Amino acid sequence: MGDVINLRLVRKQRARDEASVRAEQNRRLFGRTAAEKATDATMKTRIERTLDGARLDSTSDMFEE
Repeated sequence: MGDVINLRLVRKQRARDEASVRAEQNRRLFGRTAAEKATDATMKTRIERTLDGARLDSTSDMFEE
């Protein structure tokens, strides 16, 4: 006689395995680590500060008499 298999548990395990594979694919396609996000935010802030520091005054002040 063969082993008794609980089909409900087998279906649930198969669904978990498929979800795991799908999650891994999504992580590869769309995922970024928290460190990558933090690095990007830091770089964006640094660039904005640099640009704000190099901003020229409005040109209307130059032409006033």
